[in-house]
Amino acid sequence: MTYERRAALLALLKERRQPVTGTELAQRFGVSRQVIVQDIALLRAQGADIVATSQGYLYGQGSTLRAASRRLACRHSPAETRTELMAMVDAGCRVVDVIVEHPLYGEIRGLLHLETAADVEEFIRRFESQGAQLLSSLTGGVHLHTLEAATPAALERAEKALRRLGILLD
Repeated sequence: MTYERRAALLALLKERRQPVTGTELAQRFGVSRQVIVQDIALLRAQGADIVATSQGYLYGQGSTLRAASRRLACRHSPAETRTELMAMVDAGCRVVDVIVEHPLYGEIRGLLHLETAADVEEFIRRFESQGAQLLSSLTGGVHLHTLEAATPAALERAEKALRRLGILLD
């Protein structure tokens, strides 16, 4: 049963283009969310290209190639998070992650995979409803984002927008 569930879980993730939450998967397979977390960990250990994002699990995102990518250093308050993320997706970029440099643990990375305004709004809704803190709260608002885009021009537009907003660190 466990093997069949993991095979079905992997098949479901492969066919879905949008993130699937652990809660949704748990309900679908009639198990706890913790069982899904363990199944995902085992599938990843076996080489499955599954990533856990702020919106849920995605398959195959590690192999997605974009024409251009760039890391940008930013600083802003939590209240400016929506503005920052919208500037990047409106420029035509995918916000792959957020990275902070922690004095004890070193680099801490959170996968985002935000590509649309709807993605950003859902991220902000979850941030506000869960009472969570942003990773950048560990570093006084300083953080990095990895951006991907179909063209270098989109990356330039994002960089210019963040500079205009006073968010980009130069």
